[in-house]
Amino acid sequence: MPRRHCANQRLREQVGRWTEPRNVILDVLSHSKGHLSAKEIYDALYITHPRIGITTVYRTLELFLRLGFIQKVISPDGEAHYELRTEGNKGHHHHLICLRCGKIIDYQDFADEELELVKKTEKVLTQKHNFLILYHNIEFLGLCDKCRKDAGDI
Repeated sequence: MPRRHCANQRLREQVGRWTEPRNVILDVLSHSKGHLSAKEIYDALYITHPRIGITTVYRTLELFLRLGFIQKVISPDGEAHYELRTEGNKGHHHHLICLRCGKIIDYQDFADEELELVKKTEKVLTQKHNFLILYHNIEFLGLCDKCRKDAGDI
């Protein structure tokens, strides 16, 4: 089942009232191959849906985030970027973020090993701190290949 269809179904179940702006924003996110800022999402939908304002985009992203349907990654310049979360382990990934240019790289190397370790960690933290963990983000910060070369291989 396509990512968009699964997310759409789950959102309808949890949100109740389904609006055209929510549908359009979900569509933009599901067809994106990268991590989009709210402005990039707004720009992508403005051509066909000029009545959807930037405030609606931000509110919808906050709703999707609260429900755990999207993931937010903050770039070094402080700008938030969003992507749809994947269901289960399929497509599960983490991020490498370049501190110089802000490039966000998805990686799945060691995904099975990481997921096993994260599940163990979540279990211990849940018991120790009586804390319900809904999801996690793992980010490694550094310099991408291009920025390392530009900086003289720091």
